[in-house]
Amino acid sequence: MTQTGIPFVFMRGGTSRGPYFNRADLPTDRETLAEVLLAALGSGHPLNIDGIGGGAAVTTKVAMLSSSQDDWADVDYFFAQVSVEDRLVDFKPTCGNILSGVGPAAIEMGLVQATAGETEVKIRAVNTGARVVARVQTPEGRLTYAGDAEIAGVPGKAAPVALNFMGVVGSATGAFLPTGNLRDKFDGIEVTCMDVAMPMVIARAADFGLTGYETVAELDANRDFFARMEAIRLEAGAAMGMGDVSKSVTPKFGLLAPARDGGTIATRYFMPWNTHPSMAVTGAQCLASCALTPGSVADGLLDRPTESPASVVLEHASGTIDVLVDFEMNNHFTLNSAGLLRTARKLADGKIYVPARIWEGA
Repeated sequence: MTQTGIPFVFMRGGTSRGPYFNRADLPTDRETLAEVLLAALGSGHPLNIDGIGGGAAVTTKVAMLSSSQDDWADVDYFFAQVSVEDRLVDFKPTCGNILSGVGPAAIEMGLVQATAGETEVKIRAVNTGARVVARVQTPEGRLTYAGDAEIAGVPGKAAPVALNFMGVVGSATGAFLPTGNLRDKFDGIEVTCMDVAMPMVIARAADFGLTGYETVAELDANRDFFARMEAIRLEAGAAMGMGDVSKSVTPKFGLLAPARDGGTIATRYFMPWNTHPSMAVTGAQCLASCALTPGSVADGLLDRPTESPASVVLEHASGTIDVLVDFEMNNHFTLNSAGLLRTARKLADGKIYVPARIWEGA
């Protein structure tokens, strides 16, 4: 045999998509695993022509599931971000959009048994240690993808997947404010470095000479902005205790501006070397937390909700995303949990084939 077949479920999760594997069907050592994922997704070509990636960061994501080693959780979710062209695999971050498909995929794989009406799936995000409760629609004990929920960035309607995130503060760095400051200044730009579900560097769009309402295409074409943003991200990453982040997709970068379409605040999110077409679930939690935190770079850009839980509507490049934030405000902002509504859909299943010279299988 010249190829190795690996069982998978191919799913859209939120506004991302990718293969969902049973971790037991993949190599145990990280180096071989990375090579297998690079081959499966076709990294190294802008169209991922020799794999199932879609030529964009939101379509070169991988979920690996297993029965949880945590007494609290049902499923362990191990995430990998595969680069489109650079043949890199980043195991540091997690992805909340792909997480939207973990509950349905776990049921598809037989890792979780569906219950009548709605199935609660407790998920441990291996990369960050975050705990998430997903509520999946299973009428009469059968998984369904049909429903009336709509999310920006995805056409049509589908069954809702409700996500409630807990333990997301300091998910990567161990601190809500990894630098110890509400604001820092790098290259003359004020930023808030925050770690809620995703470590981020957050700035005001106006400080870059931007409106914050630019389209994805307009931002991606602005290479001067990207060069300056990346320089700030690298400096901030070191200040956040994350070391050299030049080859890591974290920390991510976000921009804020006053809302103009009825939301709470306008946002743009970066992955980080191009603009996200909509909004990451993890990034949404961090940006919403920044918006609610007095003293952050969000000061003056919104009228802050003061009662908890608060609905924070983030305007993004494709529409809006609503984050329900449970918090306390004593001497400072304290996040308890954040909830979002997503959808997911199974697109295909079967086997992905990779050259046997990379991995001959178990």
